[in-house]
Amino acid sequence: MNSPHSTSRRKFLKISALTATAFPLSNVGAFATEAQNKPIVISTWRNPDANAAAWKVLQANGRALDAVEQGARVPEANPNDTSVGYGGLPDREGCVTLDACIMDEKSNCGSVAFVQGYKHPISIARAVMEKTQHVMLVGKGAEKFAAAQGFKKQKLLTKESEKAWKEWLKKSEYKPYHNPGQHDTIGILALDSNGNLCGACTTSGMAFKMHGRVGDSPIIGAGLYVDGEVGAATATGVGEEMIRIAGSNSIVELMRQGLTPQAACEEAIKRLIRKRGEERAKELSVAFLALSVTGEVGAYSTNDVFEYTLTSPEKIHSVIRSDSYFK
Repeated sequence: MNSPHSTSRRKFLKISALTATAFPLSNVGAFATEAQNKPIVISTWRNPDANAAAWKVLQANGRALDAVEQGARVPEANPNDTSVGYGGLPDREGCVTLDACIMDEKSNCGSVAFVQGYKHPISIARAVMEKTQHVMLVGKGAEKFAAAQGFKKQKLLTKESEKAWKEWLKKSEYKPYHNPGQHDTIGILALDSNGNLCGACTTSGMAFKMHGRVGDSPIIGAGLYVDGEVGAATATGVGEEMIRIAGSNSIVELMRQGLTPQAACEEAIKRLIRKRGEERAKELSVAFLALSVTGEVGAYSTNDVFEYTLTSPEKIHSVIRSDSYFK
């Protein structure tokens, strides 16, 4: 008579064998061994200036980690960008709160959330990664750390953003959706000439959100995930939705199983829609962008509004409209 343990073990081995047949281990290894050593940068939305800053690093044979940080700092410093950094629209109490994370090919990562008074949360996140034993710092603790590292504090609420907030206060209506007329979070992924893959993600979050709200952008696995053996993914749109399905991590794991970046992005969106229902999903704007270590790109969104910017030796700062579930 077989013991329950023996039966369970045989079932496990059978399932493992089937999985190995469906997703051969050679597919995983191929990601690491077939890297083209060709620099490439991709970023969410129309961000040629961010890509240009990252590309400058890569053209000088620099590291992808430096490239994504420099790229993310561009919209963070732009007062006309109302969804990232300086100039970001405030929460319902009139406070500009910033979130960011960064991750390299070896799974080193750093993150900050609910940071006020500092223009470049992406650089603070990198300092968390490189100078502490932690991954994430938030609020006053992150701000205290930033000050200790020499980051300069400043007012982030611009006159234009303050005016928009005061206008919003007249009705105080809040709907957690993304306005297709403005871009949202910037996620930026880069592959350098040495085959290193890194990513960064930075945002001021949803305009007029509840004070204290944090979305997916600083959450490793939701707004950003990087695996140097496989690929990387980043997200933009309604952050709560990416958190629900650990979106960026899910895409990388699907790539590990053999899916292309495009197929993985599509599956993540379809998974979200299955969980939320089509009627609810139509009201949301969610998009994913992915890059494999071979330099292959994927992008997919719920609604037909998502664009991304691609820079490579063949395509300099090309803005591309992604395919979408709802046309």
